[in-house]
Amino acid sequence: MKKLSLLAGLVLASLVISCKPAKSDKIIIWSDNAQFASYIEAFNASHNKVKAVLVYKEMPARSLPVPKDELPPDIIIGPWLKNASTKKYFRSVDYLLQGSEINRSIFYPQLMEYGRVRDNQLLLPVSFNLPAVIFSTKNDSLMGENSKTLNLQNIESIAAQFNAKNKSDAYTSMGFGPSWDSEFLYLVTKLKGANFREKGTSFSYDSKSMLETVQYLKEWSLSRNTDTTTEQNFQFKYLYMPEHKQVSTGHCLFASMTSDQLFSLSVEQISGISFRWIFEDGFFPVEDNIVTMGIYKKSSNISKAEVFVSWFLNEKNQEKLLERTDAMKLDDKKFGIAGGFSSIINVNEKFYPIYWHQLMGNLPEQDKLKTPNILPYHWPSLKEKVIYPYLQDSIDTNRVQQIEPLEDRIAEWSKQY
Repeated sequence: MKKLSLLAGLVLASLVISCKPAKSDKIIIWSDNAQFASYIEAFNASHNKVKAVLVYKEMPARSLPVPKDELPPDIIIGPWLKNASTKKYFRSVDYLLQGSEINRSIFYPQLMEYGRVRDNQLLLPVSFNLPAVIFSTKNDSLMGENSKTLNLQNIESIAAQFNAKNKSDAYTSMGFGPSWDSEFLYLVTKLKGANFREKGTSFSYDSKSMLETVQYLKEWSLSRNTDTTTEQNFQFKYLYMPEHKQVSTGHCLFASMTSDQLFSLSVEQISGISFRWIFEDGFFPVEDNIVTMGIYKKSSNISKAEVFVSWFLNEKNQEKLLERTDAMKLDDKKFGIAGGFSSIINVNEKFYPIYWHQLMGNLPEQDKLKTPNILPYHWPSLKEKVIYPYLQDSIDTNRVQQIEPLEDRIAEWSKQY
């Protein structure tokens, strides 16, 4: 019932806003993050004179500029807000960081820098996620001295030790196949210097690093797992279940997941599962979809918007929000604040291990996060339609036909989307 009432609140909020005149005395918050329905409910309960409502936008960045017949937002919260087409819609919030309400030092510095444009703090960080590999606790001993992190070389060599064949020379267990997961392939390109970044309405990348990464991945499959066809056949035969079950069956050692996927598993699902953060060249690579919040430049309730921003980005209030979420016992409980680690250092270090015991002593160091480059708001579509297929085709060790160049795929995507 709680879940239904939450969703109903989202729908009602959207309906109320759409019927309002050109101005509202409430704080209008756009977001694609359903958790903010609960956060806003908590805010309204603790404030008598200032109230907020949530307008759900599937992708807030794509909803800008605001249509003339729609009530403009006061606050926008979501991923992909910092790019050439959206940054102009936000007002600087540097003044909020100079008073006593919000202190710049409470945040991870790399996340704060991510929200800056030409020395102006346009966006404030809300949450972020990290990539990891999971494995059965039965295989903890294989990790050696790697108690918290693994790099690509570690993953490759440890996984190879897990490989086993029967008398017919067929694999009965395979540690890990890079071709199993397109998102993992993409992660490797980032770690190897692909340097994806926004360029006009599309993106640029380091073609030399991309080619070197493709060759690296092909060599991984050839030297460790025979070839990519063997990897794919093994996956089809044994790994047809969710990742947490894959590593429990004993057929594979590793599966790739992000922190929000991992810590949104139920207690039963995560039982018997261990993990290591992926750590390369001295840094934890932050996932692309960092959630940020900004005050809309044409907001008619700026002072009220400031109240919500200051309330939300407060350590004690986020502690209460975590308690509230845990107490609600929702069936689809999401990880942490806004679906990830909080942007506030102390919230992660003090409170997250209470709810996710696996994080005790296993949190990323605050000075070792590496944020992505600025990417276009349609990056999820570009990855799915262009980059993933290109990588899968390129690393195919048995492919004989010519591969369509990445530039041609980008051009084709641009025509369609």
